[in-house]
Amino acid sequence: MTPLSPSFVAASPGELAAHVDTAVARIRTRMLPFGGSFADLADELHRATTGGKQFRPALVIASADAFGGTDEPSRWQIAAAFELLHTAFLVHDDLIDNDTMRRGIPNIAGGMRERALARGASIAGAAQVADAAALLAGDLLLHEAQRLIASAECADAIRIRLLDLLDEAMLVSAAGELADVAHAALGETPETEAVLAATHDKTAVYSFAAPLRAGAALAGADAQTDRALATCGSQLGLAYQLVDDLIGTFGSADQAGRDAGADLREEKQTALIALARARPAWPELSRTLAAAPTGPIAVLQAQRALEGTGVREELEHLVRAALDDARATAREHALPAAAIHLVDALAESVIGRIP
Repeated sequence: MTPLSPSFVAASPGELAAHVDTAVARIRTRMLPFGGSFADLADELHRATTGGKQFRPALVIASADAFGGTDEPSRWQIAAAFELLHTAFLVHDDLIDNDTMRRGIPNIAGGMRERALARGASIAGAAQVADAAALLAGDLLLHEAQRLIASAECADAIRIRLLDLLDEAMLVSAAGELADVAHAALGETPETEAVLAATHDKTAVYSFAAPLRAGAALAGADAQTDRALATCGSQLGLAYQLVDDLIGTFGSADQAGRDAGADLREEKQTALIALARARPAWPELSRTLAAAPTGPIAVLQAQRALEGTGVREELEHLVRAALDDARATAREHALPAAAIHLVDALAESVIGRIP
C-alpha cells in the first residue's frame, strides 16, 4: 500500500515520531524483562514501528490545528494511538495473508521466523512461532492504542468520544478485512456494491474518518462538524483504497511495494474485477485473468485485457467522484477555511497516487 505523504502537517516529522517512539518504548520496556522469545518480539515490534510516513497521527494533528486546537500534550498521545492502531492492522493483515515480508524486509512474523530458525526450530516450528508472535504483537499494539486514549489528559466527554471513534474504527476495519478475505476464499461472486463496501471498510474509517474526527474532537468541534468529517473521511478513504486497487493491478513494483500486478497474481476480488464482470467481454476476460498467476507475461496480458474493457477509467471516475463528494461536504457544512484546505490537500494527494 503506497502511503500518502503527510506534508500538510505543521508539526515537524521529528516531533511526531518522538511521541510515537515514546509509546512504543513503553511497550518494549515492559516486554524485555520476560526474556526469551518475548524479548525478541519486543525488538521486532520496535523495528516494525520505526520509520514510515506516520500519516494517520499526522492527520490527527493537522485536523486539531485546522479546528483551532491548542498544543496540549494529549493531542500527541492520541496521535500516537492511531499510529499503533495502524501498525497493529498491518501486522494482522500480513498474518492473514501469510506474508513474512513488508516492503522488501522481514515483517514481525518474518523476523521472528528467522530468530526461531537460528535457535534451532524446525521450519514448521519456526512458522508456528512467527504466526503466534504476529498475532500477539498486533494484540499488544491494539491494547496500547486503547490505553493511550483512555489515559489521555482531556475532558471525560472528549475521552469517551475518542474511545468511541477507536471502537468504530476497529469494528469496521475488521468487518472489511474479513469480507475481503471471504470474497476471495469462498468461491462466491460478490456484487459490486459488496466489494465497494469491503473496500471502504478496510481503510476509510481508521485511516481517514477517525483521525479527522479525533483531531476535531480535541479542538472542541460540535456534533454537526463531526458528522461532516465522518462523510469527508469515508469518501477520502474509499477513494484512497480504490486507488490502491489500481496500484495493485496496474502500478509499478515501486508504487505497490511488491511485484507489479500482485493483485492479479493473487486473484484478488477487487473493485476492478467486480466492474469487469458487468462487461460483455467477461467470459473471455475471465479466462485471461485466470492465467495471471502463471507469470509476468500472463500478468501483462491480463492488464491489457482489463484496460481494454474500460474498467480502469470507470474506477478512476469513481475515485474522482468520491473526492468531489468529500470536497463538497466540507464546503456545504461551512467548515473552517483551514479544514477545507486540509480536505482539498488530502484529495489532491490521493489523485497523485493514481498509476
